[in-house]
Amino acid sequence: MTTPAADERRGRPLPALRHDAAGRRRIDQRAILALALPLVLNTTVQALLNLTDTWFIGRLSTTATAAMAAVHWLSVLALFLIGGVAMGVQTLVAQAFGAGRFRRASQAAWLGLWAALLTIPAFLAVIWVAPRLLGVFGLPPAVEALALDYWGPRMLGGPAATALWATSGYFNGIGRTHIPLLVTVLVTLANVVLNELLIFRLGLGIAGAAWATTLAQLLGLLLATVILLSLQPQRFAAHLTWRPRAVRIGTLVALGVPMAMTGCADIGAAALFQLMQVRIGVVDGAATQIVMIFTSLAYMPGIGLALAGTTLVGQAIGAGDRDWAARLGNRVIVIVSVFMGGLGVVVALLGHWLVPQFVNAADPHAVEVIALCGTLLWIAAAYQFMDGVNFASSFCLRGAGDVRVPAVLVLLLAALLFLPLTHLLTFAPGQGWLGAAPGFGFGATGGWTALLVYVFALGLAMGLRWRHGAWRRVRL
Repeated sequence: MTTPAADERRGRPLPALRHDAAGRRRIDQRAILALALPLVLNTTVQALLNLTDTWFIGRLSTTATAAMAAVHWLSVLALFLIGGVAMGVQTLVAQAFGAGRFRRASQAAWLGLWAALLTIPAFLAVIWVAPRLLGVFGLPPAVEALALDYWGPRMLGGPAATALWATSGYFNGIGRTHIPLLVTVLVTLANVVLNELLIFRLGLGIAGAAWATTLAQLLGLLLATVILLSLQPQRFAAHLTWRPRAVRIGTLVALGVPMAMTGCADIGAAALFQLMQVRIGVVDGAATQIVMIFTSLAYMPGIGLALAGTTLVGQAIGAGDRDWAARLGNRVIVIVSVFMGGLGVVVALLGHWLVPQFVNAADPHAVEVIALCGTLLWIAAAYQFMDGVNFASSFCLRGAGDVRVPAVLVLLLAALLFLPLTHLLTFAPGQGWLGAAPGFGFGATGGWTALLVYVFALGLAMGLRWRHGAWRRVRL
């Protein structure tokens, strides 16, 4: 048992800590919820942003929706692979804030912004290579053409997305989680207006959706930078810490790249998974895209809760108490997994009403897409609890700086389990990318069943990594 005075002597004040009448430590559930609620709302709004894009593109045609499905995860993969250098900002900021080094915290935000500038050549390179890349997957010509129309302007917005990650990581790391929510609301509202204007009024079609996202993110970055400079200047002194520091940028990159690799392995596998469904046909591809967006209604808020774990664990470690970090992490894992599991069931129950809103009723494939979505939503609901364990464990490990082993685990499970099983269950013999490979030919239903198996394995691996406690020995 420790007393408040003893806790104070150990270092900085611990996050989400309260003492009962007997002086025993208790987790302050209200403090966790106060930190997490804006994060949940933020990621929920981001999920709505994805839904908005899908709804606008769905008004064009099933082919346009399938085209977005073909490059949705590839574009997210490119953003993570290149822009992931900024992902370490939240960890550095949280630990610096927990240790009372406030100027070091604001410096980490600027390091992320400098890293975002350095990504410009890489994003230009992926625009150039896209036609060769998509040509490998044997997509229908009409789908491939529309996918390329979307790809270019979406990748031009990559540096802005990276910079937004950096600023959001800073505000989350210091516990000001309502600020990224404000920025995201601005981005979402701007995106809605720009979608209508660019897709339909100016006739840019699917390319207009990508331009709308890019321009909206630039507006959000402008607002975030203004807030960064004006927030408690005497304490954080962000107007003085902007100069680049090569060594510190290197530290950020060394932390952020493994985090990005974790996301890239997972997202890269999801991109290939989705491309397999598009190869089967426009019905399987369109249904997969719609269900992917609907599942984001469960996992995006779950990511928001998990992000609270990164901040809480990082601040507790910065304050010098890893035992308290472990208790906070365990609590966050329980909250996230129960939340995501329940929300996944709710989304599946509402599917019969939601899905028709994202399909053009006049399209000849509309009935088939709606029926397939109903099946896929229940498969997705079955894995949401373990996906919560996966996300929460991974983000708590990030707060501690334990990022390399999780990246390897995700890579191995994606390459050796998820992708081979997806190919086996999706394609009939001679139908897939590997002509001689065996297959059951279950189409999208088989592919989503493979995803179910993968998520269960991934959640188990990440949960065991957190429980193992190797993160206690990490020093940044």
